[in-house]
Amino acid sequence: MLSEDDGKELLQLARKTVKKYFLMKELVINESIFREKQGVFASIHTKKGELRGCIGYPLPVYPLGEAVQRASVSAAFDDPRFPPLTKNELSKVVFEISVLTKPELIEVEDPKEYLKKIKIGKDGLIIEFGLNSGLLLPQVATEHKLAVKKFLEHICYKAGLPTDIWRSGQVKIYKFQAQIFRED
Repeated sequence: MLSEDDGKELLQLARKTVKKYFLMKELVINESIFREKQGVFASIHTKKGELRGCIGYPLPVYPLGEAVQRASVSAAFDDPRFPPLTKNELSKVVFEISVLTKPELIEVEDPKEYLKKIKIGKDGLIIEFGLNSGLLLPQVATEHKLAVKKFLEHICYKAGLPTDIWRSGQVKIYKFQAQIFRED
């Protein structure tokens, strides 16, 4: 578990990295005290709460500090759902960092068991089927007031799959938890 001070430091790192990207036009990885590899997502919201970018690494492939820097720049400039962040917007957005636990496969004999094995507000989901995959952070279900069934349908949709394919027994669904830090 990271402390609140750690979270503030990660948020500062995210904002400083994006600010530096505007000046340098390239990602410059700073050495960080956060060297343990962890999955992470960087989300950028308008002050009204609208999503402006969200990208990350579900698996622990980079040291946490580096992952935060890479994800923050990608969320700001490379999320295909949004135009790149502008310099003028930087003071008008809020950064959120979600530090993830390692995803674990939810094993079920009957897909109906998913309804009992997923905890809204605690679990994020990853679905895999063939070449399709999708991820939803735990806070998505809470923010959109989704029950487990709707959360499963949303993860299917996000992966470009039929919304009821989770019932087929042919998908792999993983769950993970996140420690979430958000700028005030």
